[in-house]
Amino acid sequence: MNTTSKDAPELETDVGFNALKDSEAARRAMDYYLKPAIAEASIDEKFFEVKPSISSEEAMIHASDLLRCAAASAYEAADHLRGTRRDLAFSVVHMIDMAKALVDRSLDSQRLE
Repeated sequence: MNTTSKDAPELETDVGFNALKDSEAARRAMDYYLKPAIAEASIDEKFFEVKPSISSEEAMIHASDLLRCAAASAYEAADHLRGTRRDLAFSVVHMIDMAKALVDRSLDSQRLE
């Protein structure tokens, strides 16, 4: 059996831009070929990063200063609370003070060496 072009129905095909504009396949193809590659480094970016060249002593000094500020903030917040919330906030102040004491002790021992 021979199939002639008379037997097959004619399909109207619009290959213009408007036909491809809302096509999912066209969007995927454009994304694949035209979107810039996402660099791996941008995924590992951190909001806060410590310089690799910072000395241990300088890092401990900054940590001590940060703990002092955290203790002052927590103390101020606790001062305006009542009941168990106040107790909880003051326990945070106490833990910050203990961490600061450990950092300061470490700094003192580094200076003696």
